[in-house]
Amino acid sequence: MIRPPEPFLQYIWQHQLLEGELRTVDGLPVVVERAGLLNRDAGPDFFDARVRIGETLWVGNVEVHVKASDWNLHHHSTDPAYENVVLHVVYDCDTAITLQDCHQLPTLSLANHIPQAVWDNYDSLMAPPKSLDIPCSDHLPQLSSFFMQSALERLTLERLESKCDNVRRILSDTHGNWEQSCYWMLAHYFGGMINGFPFELMARSTDLTLLARWRDKPQRVEALLMGQAGLLEGYFDDEYPRQLQADYDAICHAAQLKPIAGYLWKFFRIRPNGFPTIRISQFAQLICRSRNLFSRLLETPSAAELQQLFNVTASDYWTHHYQFDRPSPGKPKHLSPTFVNLLIINAWVPLLFEYGNQHGMQLYKDQAVAILEQLSPESNHIIRKWAAAGIRPDNAAQSQALLQLYNNYCQQHDCLRCQIGYKVIVP
Repeated sequence: MIRPPEPFLQYIWQHQLLEGELRTVDGLPVVVERAGLLNRDAGPDFFDARVRIGETLWVGNVEVHVKASDWNLHHHSTDPAYENVVLHVVYDCDTAITLQDCHQLPTLSLANHIPQAVWDNYDSLMAPPKSLDIPCSDHLPQLSSFFMQSALERLTLERLESKCDNVRRILSDTHGNWEQSCYWMLAHYFGGMINGFPFELMARSTDLTLLARWRDKPQRVEALLMGQAGLLEGYFDDEYPRQLQADYDAICHAAQLKPIAGYLWKFFRIRPNGFPTIRISQFAQLICRSRNLFSRLLETPSAAELQQLFNVTASDYWTHHYQFDRPSPGKPKHLSPTFVNLLIINAWVPLLFEYGNQHGMQLYKDQAVAILEQLSPESNHIIRKWAAAGIRPDNAAQSQALLQLYNNYCQQHDCLRCQIGYKVIVP
């Protein structure tokens, strides 16, 4: 006999995807008034269920197993957490379960109550994907645009909530200082995937109030950041890095600063425009032109205005360099529109959303979503997979939703927790 996995049986019970008249293995009729609340932690699978067995209404917990004998295998009879189980839901009732008080645990077998269509649809999702790593790719054309729009809206909010975990971590480290947290968040994403860690370390080691003191002198701010990044050590041929060294040494001595290790930075396999030297200079320019940056961003509701605020260019030296002492053809080092959008999506929008969370202000949460809706969708290998499956995002809110869907559901093959998976399984 092919037995379904326990998560599928839990899913069937949770959503009551059952057909036919339900009876216990002893023949008593079963009427489910409330399936209960699914428990993903230790203990019974469902809490606070209401089940009428025969003439008696039972209120308590429900435990689900593939085989009834799993109850004994898992030692539930000696676990106090299972004392309030009122119904044992199984697929294969291979044994009767007798509790410590010598009464038999009521057992319901689902073997003949799962609709065949539900079985078939579940099997199709669980089969290894033929391509794209998206289990439901063959079913997507049958789903209505209204349903997909609604599902993506919920996934956008889910992704924002998950990103808020990082915001709360940083807020905890800054003791609730939103300006400082904004500075650290932006620094992290200025570093990108490869240099995000050292960039955040550099920001954490460089007090924002010290940078604010030199905001009117961009070279001093750049010297302070380059020095704290550990990138001003050694001898330089060019005059500009020697000036930065002199400025940093003066500030460092007075403020008793300690730089991070320069070897943490990666240049290999990074496009020159993304070199740490270029990004740090651009970050310095952003700090210099933005007094009270968090407050200013909070008062900037449109994506176009945010893009303009982040439209910064590295200092003049970098027009002809990507690294110190290494001349290159002349080219101003602007932040690209794509990079600016990623900064807004990954750094600012989660900050804004969490600010609305913590202050109970739906206005800011709605503003965060609205900003995503005004930005172009991201372009990466995951979004291209969705495009190949016929799902093309219209904006960054939808591309963020698709990233959440792929990373948290498709890659885990977790169709049983997915809204779209439910729509496919339940005909």
